[in-house]
Amino acid sequence: MTASVPHMLGNFAPVPDEATVTELAVTGTLPPELTGWYLRNGPNPREAASAHWFMGDGMVHGVRLEGGRATAYRNRWVRTSTFTHGARLYDEDGTVDLTAGKANTHVVRHAGRTLALVESSYPYELDGRPGHELETVGPYDFHGRLRTPMTAHPKTCPSTGELHFFGYGGLTAPYLTYHRADADGELVLSRPVDVGAHTMMHDFFLTSGHVVFMDLPILFDLARATSGRPGMPYTWTPDHGARLGVLRRDDPYGAVRWFEIDTCFVFHTLNAHEEADGRRLVLYVVRYDSLGDGVRTTGPGTLWRWTVDLALGTVHEEQLDDRACEFPRVDDRLAGLPARTGQVTTGGEPHSGGHGGAIHRYDLERGTVTSHRFDGGRVPGEAAFAPADDRAGGPGWLLTFVHDPATDRSDLVVLDADDLSGPPTATVHLPRRVPAGFHGNWLPDGH
Repeated sequence: MTASVPHMLGNFAPVPDEATVTELAVTGTLPPELTGWYLRNGPNPREAASAHWFMGDGMVHGVRLEGGRATAYRNRWVRTSTFTHGARLYDEDGTVDLTAGKANTHVVRHAGRTLALVESSYPYELDGRPGHELETVGPYDFHGRLRTPMTAHPKTCPSTGELHFFGYGGLTAPYLTYHRADADGELVLSRPVDVGAHTMMHDFFLTSGHVVFMDLPILFDLARATSGRPGMPYTWTPDHGARLGVLRRDDPYGAVRWFEIDTCFVFHTLNAHEEADGRRLVLYVVRYDSLGDGVRTTGPGTLWRWTVDLALGTVHEEQLDDRACEFPRVDDRLAGLPARTGQVTTGGEPHSGGHGGAIHRYDLERGTVTSHRFDGGRVPGEAAFAPADDRAGGPGWLLTFVHDPATDRSDLVVLDADDLSGPPTATVHLPRRVPAGFHGNWLPDGH
């Protein structure tokens, strides 16, 4: 493997080491309400090479904010069994080691545990003690109760504190299992869901009364997986069809209702909620018309709304905007509830004449968009919401790492969510580049 492949160039290239730097320079004024860590996970192959961007070793980057200061930056590899001694998910004799994986996709907190996630394997717990932040504690399987991988996109119910998630994959059925952990972190529910084939299922939906799964036509390809060909071992198979599976939360072992939709693929959901009469589910997604084999994007993702009519058994599919976007996020305290606003990221394009990326915030009720654009070729990542107070859907800030190709360094940019087109509230100047990555969260102290 050489560094000439696209996912090893520019800001996709890995950084070679770990660092701890204190007292970072800040332009602007950091809100004193922000006390905690902004963490973001992403692939950073230790050997400076990987067969696909999705396959690099996980590295979590964190910035500590406290009392209007940026007191520390830390980056640490997640020391999975794959990282430390080359463990493999599938051994030659067919055994499965769910501690093996990259833990490179997301970082979340539930019931006091900070978990680095990848959808192929178990979560890995990270240390949160002062002076030990982001050190690897070890794999976490919910005290032996989790027997499948865990999605990188779990959802926390704001009403119950329960963590809803799923695991998919494997060479034999069941290819999908739905899980639920209570507010104290105990795994209390695991039930198989019949989907008929091992389809790649990166995300799902949660509402106040339902969970919704996406059975979409990108199928595991064993021949590809064993051939040594580059890319992810999945093949675009439109004849498989596309459908949504709806399960009632109050009847978690009941039947899953399936609703056909147009052929497409979705990596990420924005949010979902139920209309007041309980008859319709409203789902927001970043939708792709198709994928190429190996999980290659063949065109842009755009924001869509799907409305599932439970009484009629239909789905109304509607494109809301034509601008390319990814990494949709809302105020997570409104997960599964009506959220008026949500944001997405548009990345910069290579050789774009200096044009950078943007954060777009949608008012989903009014159908309007407010944008913050980055000049000089600067490119933002996913923007996580950090609340200013305890009012869900209230004021707050958007936090994102932004890469500047002119200096080959990165900043943590803090934007006022209610004045997105204005200048940044603050910019934390980091001592190094943070490579392009995936997902993260603002983790305030005391929560």
